[in-house]
Amino acid sequence: MDIIDVIKEQIQENPIVLYMKGSPNAPQCGFSARTVQALMACGERFAYVDVLANPDIRAELPAYANWPTFPQLWVQGELIGGCDIVTQMYEAGELQILIKEVAGKLGEAAEQGDAEGEHD
Repeated sequence: MDIIDVIKEQIQENPIVLYMKGSPNAPQCGFSARTVQALMACGERFAYVDVLANPDIRAELPAYANWPTFPQLWVQGELIGGCDIVTQMYEAGELQILIKEVAGKLGEAAEQGDAEGEHD
């Protein structure tokens, strides 16, 4: 599997994924720190990929996304943006609505799956 396929898989399999420098508990740049702070304040789970530990992803994602910098927040397969956009959305109350909406859909899907006898 080439690196673009890996990126596509990460974006498809994780409804909320943040490509960042470092980890949520130890961000390695100020932009990643501000972005993860806004995302964590929404109170929902999200996946992350440390691009410093994954140099192939760091090299290829900007071209795939047509977005040159990190962090990058992806929600339901769509690039939301980087630090400035995520921070502005949070300050306007839009990020919280988006993240809660996605998390709510995940919760409903899990409940329906349980009702149909599916298990994790």
